[in-house]
Amino acid sequence: MNLINQHRRAKAHNSPGRRAVRLGILATAGLTVVATAATAEAVTTNNVSHGVAVADNSISTLANPGRPTQFLDTFTVHQDGALYAAAASNSARANSYDCTAASPCRSIALSFQIITMAGTNIHLNAQNVSHAANHDCAGCQTLAGAWQFIVSTPEPFTLSASAQSRLAAIHRSLDALGRSAAPVSTIQQQADALAAQVQSILQAAAATAPKGPGVNALTAQAPTVTLHRMLAS
Repeated sequence: MNLINQHRRAKAHNSPGRRAVRLGILATAGLTVVATAATAEAVTTNNVSHGVAVADNSISTLANPGRPTQFLDTFTVHQDGALYAAAASNSARANSYDCTAASPCRSIALSFQIITMAGTNIHLNAQNVSHAANHDCAGCQTLAGAWQFIVSTPEPFTLSASAQSRLAAIHRSLDALGRSAAPVSTIQQQADALAAQVQSILQAAAATAPKGPGVNALTAQAPTVTLHRMLAS
């Protein structure tokens, strides 16, 4: 049976000039990827050395009167195999500066991090962070969202071509949010809906992972899919 652990916190509502920060800690692994373009490409990799994996996915947007509308997303997939230790960081930061109520800014940063790992006694440590702030920016719309998915199985497995294709389609849908003029509250809802699709795909994939030779199905470690979600606006 799949065990799904969801750690969810409500977004913070901030008036102009106030800041919102969300910080979460849980287990993950992967590779460093920093997004610097309008839309970041999906990355599928495994970066493991002697059973240890490290990930640092970060994304940041800055809107101001010269660049009033900014959107950036990143969507990474890390297939790390068998591990005994892992550390990861996933963060999204959005800032808006010096715009007026007549000409408000819009700054959105969204980060999806997916990690698969295998083992029974992995030492895991990770952070999942979102931060959004309006600085002297009346009427600005600022949203930062970080979603971190950890798939843990007793034996290594690889996401199927079908699962990877479906994840790529979700990434394209995430990119498409950058072309939307909807309020940030709607963007958040749409991103959450995409996250739910990712979780469903990963749950189905984890169910196919091998349990190892000679393992009693009643005592075997169940595969888990853990979602950590942090939003700030």
